[in-house]
Amino acid sequence: MENKPLKRHAALQPLSREHHFALLLCWKIRKGLQNSVDPERIGAYVKEMWKHQLSEHFELEEKFLYPIIGHQHEYILDAIADHRLLKWLILLEPFTTLTLARIEKNLASHIRLEERVIFPEIQKVATEEQLEIIEKVHDVPIQELVWDDPFWNT
Repeated sequence: MENKPLKRHAALQPLSREHHFALLLCWKIRKGLQNSVDPERIGAYVKEMWKHQLSEHFELEEKFLYPIIGHQHEYILDAIADHRLLKWLILLEPFTTLTLARIEKNLASHIRLEERVIFPEIQKVATEEQLEIIEKVHDVPIQELVWDDPFWNT
């Protein structure tokens, strides 16, 4: 039996595109660590991604998406815990190979939870009004961060 990807509702597509950038961040962290790049160089990029995309993305999910399923739902409790841990790891200084590896692992796992479990559940239970609100508050995805130090190409 073939698992075909679920077509995303238009209201969730900008968030899914942002997940792509977050997965790209995970890849860049992995490449930097594999190439023994100074953790502070990688961390500077991670911190800028937090300011540029991740903090706003997390806030939007918590304010508009998660209430659709309910903040007491097991998956939502896990997702909010992921947000708190990732924020703490990203804002923790100095960066080390261990903290960067944890950020990469936890962020990739969190995105899989949202894309494979939470977003499909939201699409099943959300009303058209709820989806319209999401579309109005977040109709344009945050663009990829331009960075002058492509440490991942080292």
